[in-house]
Order: sequence, then structure tokens, then C-alpha cells
Amino acid sequence: MADNEQKALQLIAEAEKKLNSSKGFLGSLFGGANKVDDAIECYHRAANMFKMAKKWQQAGSAFCEAANLHAKAGSRHDAATNFVDASNCYKKVDPNEAVACLLKAIDIYTDMGRFTMAAKHHQSIAEMFENEANDLHRAVQHYEQAADYFKGEESTSSANKCMLKVAQYAAQLEDYDKAINIYESVAASCLDSSLLKYSAKEYFFRASLCHLSVDLLNAQHALDKYAQQYPAFQDSREFKLVKTLVEHLEEQNIDGYTEAVKDYDSISRLDQWYTTMLLRIKKQHNDNPDLR
Repeated sequence: MADNEQKALQLIAEAEKKLNSSKGFLGSLFGGANKVDDAIECYHRAANMFKMAKKWQQAGSAFCEAANLHAKAGSRHDAATNFVDASNCYKKVDPNEAVACLLKAIDIYTDMGRFTMAAKHHQSIAEMFENEANDLHRAVQHYEQAADYFKGEESTSSANKCMLKVAQYAAQLEDYDKAINIYESVAASCLDSSLLKYSAKEYFFRASLCHLSVDLLNAQHALDKYAQQYPAFQDSREFKLVKTLVEHLEEQNIDGYTEAVKDYDSISRLDQWYTTMLLRIKKQHNDNPDLR
């Protein structure tokens, strides 16, 4: 480990020496461009040595140096690749620096018209805000941007995947209208495909719970509308659950509501998102029994 770190430091010193000797009139006269290429090679090797030594900060920094030199030389694709490599190293120690490097790569990819690559990296940034930084607002922004680029490139399933993440977090952040619009839109696009039709049930279920978080009348109208759009939804356990919950809430029967959720959960396990939403709805009606 220490040996690899030592070799990496020597390579960094060598790269700096080559860069200094490439400057000035004499340097440019005697193979300045070659020396820059050699320096890039040294930074590359140093970055990989730092990776072997698990010195992630230094590895990220060496990849960044290589990326900046590539960018100055006009090798945009290589620059973007190195910024992504740097981000992967920083991700282990400094999420903010990892995001900054990916944003530099995204700038290059969008300038080159490589929108699918840009979208994938926006998705990676969103995942970092989601997991490492726990910043849902910024995660949502990057998922939306990724979805926008995916849509532009006709990658509908990738765009929908990102938009479903936006809907999930919008609901958690109590932006129910936004979540409902997304779930309804994705469900409608699923109904256009014989392969994806069955998935519409889940998105209508999620949208129904968002409606239920707003008011009961909203939820009833939504259920009727979804049943018309997708008649098979009426036979699902999800439809029957929401229908039952609406009835119990109308009667202000909180015990009945709890029992219905328990019964459903005993057969189909509810994940964290559903549990949070259902508890929130219950608490809302407990605190405001006349909420209709």
C-alpha cells in the first residue's frame, strides 16, 4: 500500500516536471505537446496507484489533473471520461466533490450532444443525493433533468424510471399533485404496452394513496377514473383496499382502517413508502376527523 502511494507521488512529481518544461518558448519548440501527453500519462498511472493504495482523495485529484489537461488539449471525450473516473474515487470520501466532477463531465457531454450519457450521470448524482447526502430536493432535481434528457433521446422506459423516483419523493415531501400527475402519466403509458399493462396497477394504487392524502372525495373520483381507464384494476387487492379505506375513513372508523391495512400487509408486504403514506393518512384523519 505505502509502496504504491510512494510510486504515485513520484509520478505526480514527474508529471509536474514535464508540464513545467513544456512551458515557455523553448519548451514549446522542443516537443511541448508530447510532454503534455506524457504528463497526462503520469497522472493516469498515479491515479491508479493511489486507487491501489486506497487513497481515494489523491486518486480523484490526479484524475482531475488529467481531465483538465485533456480539456485544454481539446480531447473533450477523454476529459469527460477522466472527470467520471475522478468522481468514482471522490464518491468514497467526498460526495460533494464527486458531484462537482460529474457536473463537469455532464457539461462536456451535453456540449457534444451526448444526452444519454449526460442523463445517466444526472441519475448518478441523484442517487448520491438520495443515499450519501440525504438531500431529497436536490435528488428530485437531478432525476427530473435525467428524465428530460432520456425523453429527448426517446428512452421512454429510462425516463419513466427517473420520473417514478421523482413521484416517490414528491409524495414524501407532500407535493401530492406532482406525484399524482407522474403516477397517472406513467400508468397511462404502461396501458399502451401489452407487456407493461400489469404495472399500471401499482401506479394507480400509489396515485390513489396520494389522492387519499388530499381528501376522500378526490380519492373516490380517482378510483372511478382509474377503473374506467383500466377495468382489471377493479379486481385487484389494491383497488379493494383503497375502497375499504375510504369507507372506514368516511365512518371515522380508525380501527377498521388499521385492520384493513394489516390484512393487506399480511398477504402483500407493504414497503416503507406505502407504510409512511398509510400512517400519514391515518394520522391526518385522527387529527382532523371531519376531513372529507
